[in-house]
Amino acid sequence: MVRASLLLVLLTTPLVAQDKTDDPRLVLNAFLQAKAKEHFDARRQEVAKTLTPEAIAKRQQFLKAKFIESLGGFPEKTPLNARTVGTLQGQGFKVEKVIFESRPNHHVTANLYLPEGKGPFPGVIVPCGHSVNGKAAEAYQRASILIAQNGVAALCYDPIGQGERVQFLDAEGKPAGKTSVGEHTQVGIGAWLVGTSCATYRIWDGIRSLDYLQSRPDIDPKRLGCTGNSGGGTLTSYLMALDERIWAAAPSCYLCSLEKLFATLGTQDAEQNIVGQVAFGMEHADYVTMRAPRPTIMLVGTYDYFNIDGAWNIFREAKVVYGRLGFGERVSLFEYEDKHGFSKPRREAAARWMVRWLRDKDEPIVEGNFPSFTDADLQCTRTGQVVADMKGISAFQMNVKEMEKYAGARAKFAELPEAQRQAEIRRLLNVPEKIAAAKVAGKTYEPEAGLRLTVELADDLKGETVTICVGVRPKAPGLVYADLRGSGFDSKSAASNDYKNAVLGLHLNRPLVGQRVQDILSLIQSAPLQGKKIHLWVSGDACLPALHAAALEPRIVSLRLEGMTARWDNVVRTPDGVNQIVGVIPSVLKSYDIPDLVEALAPRSVQLDSLRDARGQVMSAANAEKLFAGARGRYQKLGSIAKLVIND
Repeated sequence: MVRASLLLVLLTTPLVAQDKTDDPRLVLNAFLQAKAKEHFDARRQEVAKTLTPEAIAKRQQFLKAKFIESLGGFPEKTPLNARTVGTLQGQGFKVEKVIFESRPNHHVTANLYLPEGKGPFPGVIVPCGHSVNGKAAEAYQRASILIAQNGVAALCYDPIGQGERVQFLDAEGKPAGKTSVGEHTQVGIGAWLVGTSCATYRIWDGIRSLDYLQSRPDIDPKRLGCTGNSGGGTLTSYLMALDERIWAAAPSCYLCSLEKLFATLGTQDAEQNIVGQVAFGMEHADYVTMRAPRPTIMLVGTYDYFNIDGAWNIFREAKVVYGRLGFGERVSLFEYEDKHGFSKPRREAAARWMVRWLRDKDEPIVEGNFPSFTDADLQCTRTGQVVADMKGISAFQMNVKEMEKYAGARAKFAELPEAQRQAEIRRLLNVPEKIAAAKVAGKTYEPEAGLRLTVELADDLKGETVTICVGVRPKAPGLVYADLRGSGFDSKSAASNDYKNAVLGLHLNRPLVGQRVQDILSLIQSAPLQGKKIHLWVSGDACLPALHAAALEPRIVSLRLEGMTARWDNVVRTPDGVNQIVGVIPSVLKSYDIPDLVEALAPRSVQLDSLRDARGQVMSAANAEKLFAGARGRYQKLGSIAKLVIND
């Protein structure tokens, strides 16, 4: 299976270095993995004492509720408006080319592989991995054909960002940005900001695919299954845990445990990461045990980059849970000595599992040397892109639509009582009300136990106000230079694309912005700075933490922010934004946007230099003034208009 783009390499290459002290990102990564381990250890203790069927059921219900809550919930089911737009004949099966709406005017392109005969047949959905051509990829065709040739219908559908469902097109209807992995993450960044997830869109497509199968008279609605590989293995894992209609499940080349994943391959693209997942105790094994005792087989590769030891670890856990329920035979693991991909042995194992549990036939299945179809053969649309053909709403537009629901709440944020604003900021950032003073020793400070960051204190800090610089090094007496976690003021590693650490923070329910706010607040509480008024002069990724820190701490009397992203609204509206992951605060746009925070700081002094749009381009002062008109109006109302300075 060919992975989609160079971005996947960036997202899946582990952070490595000979010396973990020479790169601030590596220091932060080790710290976050240690925090994650505390949660993994606590989860193991919880699983060990979950001994009875009643206790297992209670834990299943808890995890499903937390899972759905993290996804932002699901919408109401609406008419599928399904139609068949063409057919193909194969050896022992036929293919119907289908289009349906998983949400109003949001279209799914799919191929339904139907066995010969009248039916009703059992039905299986086949979510795709990260193939650029989606459902037309050779491996997914062959898996679907093999299943159909053995008496079970298979619905293989395009994920968003792949095949005929690229969500960001140019004026000519061609893909305008990165597809597959890249587009998933771009959708995910906007979705997280508005309180949902790329996974939510992907899971809902799968749920509606099951609805489509159930709507057909030639499909038995009580005999349904799901199998997929890689990213499709992720979706199979999600769907089999959440939708009880899936009786037989066969996720391939994914399940290996988050603990092993973080330590080896690293975090994946957006839909493969669930906000707060580690914090509320949901591991890969739980995708299997949440559905117990329904039949599940894990398909794994000995040399897959999804760690084989982790796969066996979670299988052993699942086997014990199934055994406690009295159905140990319903969970299995198939390992083959090959690498990543929906290879022939795994396709055969998936088909046999489906036939065994959906047709009550248990016999060897061998994949023959049958031909596959071309991409054009399987195409459901005229142009090859459903958004262009159907003029439907894209996932990016759905993010915008969700964001617009909360425009009224954001407009009122600056007028809320300060205590209420601060409580909401702390909740979203997961920052405690009381921040312990950092321990300062020489040229380091420790905002949290086990995390040491660099600081340079001026020799003379006797003045009433102290300037702390982050990401800038002006030459003047009496300044303090400080790192924030994951970046260094003397390090080239301060680049903003710290995807892995940002996503690890989301798993822990600790957005990177919030962690860095804690750095700032703990530093200014430290003995050398205690009681002093603070001016923050920062650039780049330090801007949002500094802005939030000022909203929480009145001792921060003024700010100079260089190169800050101007507003999250623009991030959500920009499908080809650049390096915005480090600024993600889940659900923040339900409460406020960046200009609303600036407005709430009035009448404190704020200087905004070189504000940037979501693509990283510097905005003109005139355009910036338009975006910050509300803040300008509040400063004027308070008689302090000169204290808000906006420069290009």
